[in-house]
Amino acid sequence: MELACLDLEGVLIPEIWIAFAEKTGIEELKATTRDIPDYDVLMKQRLRILDEHGYGLPAIQEVIGELDPIPGAKEFLDWLRTKYQVVILSDTFYEFAMPLMAKLGFPALLCHKLEVNEEGRITNYLLRQRDPKRQSVRAFQLLNYRVVAAGDSYNDTTMLKQAEAGILFKSPQNVIDEFPQFPAVHEYEELKEEFIKASTVHS
Repeated sequence: MELACLDLEGVLIPEIWIAFAEKTGIEELKATTRDIPDYDVLMKQRLRILDEHGYGLPAIQEVIGELDPIPGAKEFLDWLRTKYQVVILSDTFYEFAMPLMAKLGFPALLCHKLEVNEEGRITNYLLRQRDPKRQSVRAFQLLNYRVVAAGDSYNDTTMLKQAEAGILFKSPQNVIDEFPQFPAVHEYEELKEEFIKASTVHS
């Protein structure tokens, strides 16, 4: 049995924090795990900046409501689901992701949760577990699934290493250079080819 695990932001949908940074003009919020590999450091920085500028969850959700999946993402996902069971493993939050999940046909999503107060201010974030993408792949392997994984960023690399096959997709050059063991592609047609190559099941 084969299972495909995909990152979400940068692979299927735009980077939510970058979109919010562009909308508000707050340059510091453009930092992602491509820039700051330590997710805890990154999230604390983000929450501090939101607090300083007086933004809460409703303002972010308003921007998310205007976003669409990356062109070609829905078609790629539909194709992948004919070949593999598919699970999205993301470091985003359910409160952010659900409007975009609807536009992708509600694939299975494992991610984190936010704590939000009555005023809509984000007071904390609740990680499902440490290193959740790798741990999820490991759990699927314990269920006798063979996993092929694709992601774009530093926080995907432990998942790619744990999987039987890992693929970098739309990654920046610094990540590609640091992890030369993974094939690196930038278009969905190329990603399809990599999933076909990585599969042991050929129809």
